[in-house]
Amino acid sequence: MAKLYFNYSTMNAGKSTVLLQASHNYRENNMDTYLLTARIDDRAGTGRIASRIGIAAEADMFDAQDDLYAQITTRLAQSGVAAIFVDEAQFLTPEQVWQLARVVDDLRVPVLCYGLRVDFQGNLFPGSATLLALADEMREVRTICHCGKKATMVIRQTPDGHTITTGDQVQIGGNESYISLCRKHWREAMGDLSAES
Repeated sequence: MAKLYFNYSTMNAGKSTVLLQASHNYRENNMDTYLLTARIDDRAGTGRIASRIGIAAEADMFDAQDDLYAQITTRLAQSGVAAIFVDEAQFLTPEQVWQLARVVDDLRVPVLCYGLRVDFQGNLFPGSATLLALADEMREVRTICHCGKKATMVIRQTPDGHTITTGDQVQIGGNESYISLCRKHWREAMGDLSAES
């Protein structure tokens, strides 16, 4: 039975690695997959999903104005696919998440989304919020804070290591800009804990 999955985490947890491995598993069993990624994030190159450990795959791209139901329907008409994988799912619009839900419900193809849950200020991304509301199954991809606890938050930093507390929700970057932390150390970095804590 087809389902809508949301695999979420903070930065540098290995979401893209998990996505690429899962797609490889399908293809190794002669089942084609369809990969999508956000056009806004071209750190790995245009139309590529890449992991920090060096594996990558080509993918079609989406922008906020794209109708993903129509895009996927067109792709399915060319040849069948066993599953659809969406990287950088936090950049989906709420409408696009509903379109992916329609793909699952009406076309009966599983859709596996991978993305961040919250931004550097601790707020849900709109796409992630809608996935949390609509997904049939959710899985946390875990990573750790420097203290050894599970990291659930992320801070944005300047090149010289100072924490940024304000700014646009979306700023593309990697290890040079973002650090994953547990909630306590995120609060400390954001100035929400006293020095005695």
